[in-house]
Amino acid sequence: MVDAMIDVQPEDPMPVPPPQPDIDACCGNGCDPCIFDLHDLAMDAYRQALRAWKSRHPEAS
Repeated sequence: MVDAMIDVQPEDPMPVPPPQPDIDACCGNGCDPCIFDLHDLAMDAYRQALRAWKSRHPEAS
């Protein structure tokens, strides 16, 4: 008897947003990049990853 092949999908967890820095974590010296600029970039990457994940998992919308 031949076992049926099982389609095993690798785990594909939903992306999670990066933690927002505490307002007090900013030194206020005008750093370039500021921690809030870095967070904005991380949020852009998160949104892009989330859109891609949702396209792979339409049932989750």
